[in-house]
Amino acid sequence: MLLDLPILEKGSFYFIKDADTDLILEDKTKRGLEIKETSVDEKLQVKSDKGMIHDMDGIGHWVPIRWYFSKDAYDLPAVLIHANAMDKKYTELRELTCPQDED
Repeated sequence: MLLDLPILEKGSFYFIKDADTDLILEDKTKRGLEIKETSVDEKLQVKSDKGMIHDMDGIGHWVPIRWYFSKDAYDLPAVLIHANAMDKKYTELRELTCPQDED
């Protein structure tokens, strides 16, 4: 089960877990989102679990919950590139939408 896998790295917004054949990058912001499909992620070109979120207009959007990087093709530093990019994106979004008071 995914919950029991050892965590190799963790950031503010991600976990990287060690499975038998894959390094799994998990988006912490999508915890609890139901997996609706598993398919190839259009951006990263690896297998991913996806869920559906709805915007204010009720329009559904597919979002990746976790990505499966084959150990045959990826090592931890390669997965960390994607993980750190995700952390940076969410940190910038948080700073933009929730600026800290300067007082």
